[in-house]
Order: sequence, then structure tokens, then C-alpha cells
Amino acid sequence: MGISPLIDRLISAFQVLPGVGPKGAQRMALYLLERNREGAVGLADALTQAVAEVGHCHLCRNLSEADCCRLCSDERREDGIVCVVESPADIIAIEQAGGFRGRYYVLHGHLSPIDGIGPEELGLDQLEARVIQLRPKEVILATNPTVEGEATAHYVTQLLKPHVELVTRIAHGVPLGGELEYIDGGTIVHALQGRRIIS
Repeated sequence: MGISPLIDRLISAFQVLPGVGPKGAQRMALYLLERNREGAVGLADALTQAVAEVGHCHLCRNLSEADCCRLCSDERREDGIVCVVESPADIIAIEQAGGFRGRYYVLHGHLSPIDGIGPEELGLDQLEARVIQLRPKEVILATNPTVEGEATAHYVTQLLKPHVELVTRIAHGVPLGGELEYIDGGTIVHALQGRRIIS
């Protein structure tokens, strides 16, 4: 039995967020009600507006309130290179790191037959059409280094090979500043397999 039906509902609502359990949800709900009602109103307004107005870019499938996202409408970006990612969060990470000025395509997941996620759910036909339209020199597959991410990268490679000169995979391995004795075995194997010539 909770404090009140509305507070119980609010606590339950916070639990839809990844990594938020009952205690964390309770802490957030009570904080907003006790100490920051103005912040709660702002959060509710922003969330309501985002849910109502944010959709997908018709070119790259990134999240956007416009039909064409900022990245696709930016004429300064290079059409000669396309980076395929699993989620919009991956685009944010790459953009924050800097250095990439090409185009993107968001799969919104990875191939997972067990979960009913096939090529249609990932929009791979749309990706193929986009690559044919842009005619890039290179497509970078930046799917996650998981079994599903690797399977997705392999499938996309086979799909795009007839249309693009070069399909590459992002490197996975020892992080900059990492020490081998503290790195897990799978990461070391990836690093050894992905080794490159020092010029």
C-alpha cells in the first residue's frame, strides 16, 4: 500500500526508464513533489511535447521533429561516407567525439530472429535505397560488438557489397590508455584480429 494512488502511479511511471527500480523511482517522484515542482512541470511539458512531435527522419531514421533531421539537411556533410548505427544514442556519441563528417543511417536495433527482428524491422531496404541514391565510396558498419551486432554487420555487408566500393567495420579492442592485464579475453581477441600495420 502506497501513499496515494497518484503518487503510486508516478512512481510506477518512472520505472519504465532503463535501470530505474522501485526505490530509485520513489526517490525521483518524491524529490520532484517535495523539492522541485517547477522542474516536474518542465519535465512533464518537455516529455509530452517530445512524445507528440518527435518522429523519424525520412532519410536516415534518426529521431527528429522535422521530416528531415539536422544532420541530413546539413549540406556541409559528406555524401561519400555513410555510417550505419544501431541507435540514435550512437550518433550522439560519434558526434560528441568529433571527426566524422559523413552521413548516418539508424537501424533502431539489430537482427534478432528470437525477438522477431528481421531485415524489415531494421529498414534495410530503405538503407539499400539510400546507399544507391548517395553512391558513397564507403559504408562504415558501427553496430555493437555483440553476437547480434556482428550478425547484423555481416548481413548488411552482403546486402550493400553490390552497391558500394568499400564496406568497413569499426575497430573493437583495447581502449586508449587501457592495460592488457585488466582487459577481458574477448576484447583482446578482437584487438588481435583487428590489428593493423604501423606506417
